[in-house]
Amino acid sequence: VLEEQTRKLQNRVLPSWDAGLFQGCLEEENMAAVRTAKSQAELRDTQAELERKLRLNENAIARLQANHKSVLVSVSEVKEAAEEKFGELLAAVRKAQTDVMLFLEEKEQVALSQANGIRTHLEHRGTQMAQRKQELERIATISNTVLFLEEYCKFKNAEDSAFPSVYIGLKDKLSGIRQVITDSTMHLIQVLQNYRAQLQDFSKEEEYGIRTQVSAVVERKYWTSEPEPSSRRQFLQYACDISFDPDTAHRYLRLQEDNRKVTNTTPWEHPYPDLPSRFVHWRQVLSRQSLYLHRYYFEVEISGPGTYVGLTCKGIDRKAGERNGCISGNDFSWSLHWDGKEFTAWHSDTETPLKARPFRRLGLYVDFPRGLLSFYGVEPDAMTLVHKFECKFSEPVYPAFWLSKKENTIRIMDLGEEPKKPVPTSGQAAP
Repeated sequence: VLEEQTRKLQNRVLPSWDAGLFQGCLEEENMAAVRTAKSQAELRDTQAELERKLRLNENAIARLQANHKSVLVSVSEVKEAAEEKFGELLAAVRKAQTDVMLFLEEKEQVALSQANGIRTHLEHRGTQMAQRKQELERIATISNTVLFLEEYCKFKNAEDSAFPSVYIGLKDKLSGIRQVITDSTMHLIQVLQNYRAQLQDFSKEEEYGIRTQVSAVVERKYWTSEPEPSSRRQFLQYACDISFDPDTAHRYLRLQEDNRKVTNTTPWEHPYPDLPSRFVHWRQVLSRQSLYLHRYYFEVEISGPGTYVGLTCKGIDRKAGERNGCISGNDFSWSLHWDGKEFTAWHSDTETPLKARPFRRLGLYVDFPRGLLSFYGVEPDAMTLVHKFECKFSEPVYPAFWLSKKENTIRIMDLGEEPKKPVPTSGQAAP
């Protein structure tokens, strides 16, 4: 454009007295052309950025639509399961009712049979007593003294001194049975009334795993122009206190030292309660604390080949066994892996080999506003950069840990504890 404008102006025939004016016009047109070219370039960049954002928005809408269908299918499956279980519950109630009625009918028959038996016995006793009464009346009519005494002595020796007595305790027994039925029924009613409360506690809104994939808007007050730290003392300005979240720990992971040490105890399981936040397939655990908007620094000590340390988002899949459920296999997790010989970096199921000597103690530095995650080997007199991720944080992130092999151990260090001397560089002496 500049060359064309210059050529046109140079081909024009101008009087000699207009040479200065010609030069001025040429400079103005050149400047205008430069501004036009710059504006057009900015316009093209703006158009490209807008198209990118539109594609991201369309992808988000498509994912939400797919999620909508998935929710409908999943809820339908749960409804069917609930109907089946409530059908089983109603069947159990009907069976319990039938069993109680049969029990009462059996007791009724036993009580009636027992009462009939006692009645027959008493009627027989009554006939005997009527006969003895007649015998006594006959003896009373004997006038012969000797004969009277003989007959009376016989009657006296044969007399039954026992008197019939009947105690009917069935009412007391039925009262106890009634109380058992009442107590059991009230317990079942309370369990049923607590159904909704238990479901609400089990499935909270923040556990639905739906999150937007838009860039975080960081307020200007959080922006910083301070340079990245280089010494451990500078890193400690951003120290944060984190601990492992026991509600996320896999059952093969044992937490100790106030949830600041975790060990893979495969195949020994630990009796953790079933929670939607708990990892079921991958031997992973998250921190209780999230990192958002600011700068953060913490240190961990790793032991054993197969340990992963990094960051992830809250929406990571806790139940499935696919790769997107581990902190190396999705696009919203960033991790460093020690395999016993060397470190590798993982993101979006992609491995990057690193040329770094072994370190037992690692420092993790997170600059959320700039989207940086850096791993440092921590030594008494040096901080050695192992790897740096340039991330796109779209929401608060959580320190995440994967102990893939038995007896792997990770400890969150007390930052007041000075690092030890570096380990030897041989592969066998690595962390």
